[in-house]
Amino acid sequence: MKTLQFKQQTLTPSKVICIGRNYVEHIKELGNEIPENMVVFNKPNSAITDSLYFIDETTRFEAEICFLVEQNKLSGVGVGLDLTKATIQNKMKEKGLPWERAKAFDGSAVLSDFIALDTPLESLSMKLFVNDTLQQHATYELMMYKPLEMLEEIQSFMSLEDGDVIMSGTPKGVANYKRGDAFQIELYSDEEVILSQTWQAK
Repeated sequence: MKTLQFKQQTLTPSKVICIGRNYVEHIKELGNEIPENMVVFNKPNSAITDSLYFIDETTRFEAEICFLVEQNKLSGVGVGLDLTKATIQNKMKEKGLPWERAKAFDGSAVLSDFIALDTPLESLSMKLFVNDTLQQHATYELMMYKPLEMLEEIQSFMSLEDGDVIMSGTPKGVANYKRGDAFQIELYSDEEVILSQTWQAK
C-alpha cells in the first residue's frame, strides 16, 4: 500500500478523490461544458507515487492543490500532479464511459508530502513551473467549488478515511510532457511560499 508523510507520520490513504472541471478557464481550454454539479472521480491507493514517470507522448500533467483528510476534516495541504492519458479519456468521454483507464492507472497521482493546514483556505494559491517557465497558476478565488464545499459534497455520498486525499482540480495550462522535464510547484499562503516540491520526469 502506498503511503504519505504528514507531520512526521506515515499515513495510508484508501483513495484519492479528484474534483474535475473546477476552473472555468481550464474547462474552456479543453472544450468542455461547465457542469451543473461537481464532477467527482477516484484514484485508488495504487495510483499514488512520489515520483513522476513519463508514461507516453499522449499523457498530460494537471497540477493541483491537494488536501489531506483526518477525522472528516481538512487537516493538511500539499500539491500534486494528476496525470491523464488524454487520448483514452477523449475516447471514453465520446462514448459516455468511465474515465478510470485514463485517470486511475498506477502512478497517476504524483503527490508531495503534506503540511499542517494552519493558514486560511482563502489565502492559498499555487504556481507550477515546467523547465523554469510558469505553466499553471491556481488561486482560491478561481475555484468554482471551494475546499469546504468539496468536502461536504463528497461526504454526502462517500465515507472518508484518515489519510484520504482530495485533489481540488487544475487551472488552465495543462500540457503533455517528456522524459527529463523539470517540474516545480510552489504553494503559497498569500505571498509566502509554504511548500515547494520538485520532480524530474523519469
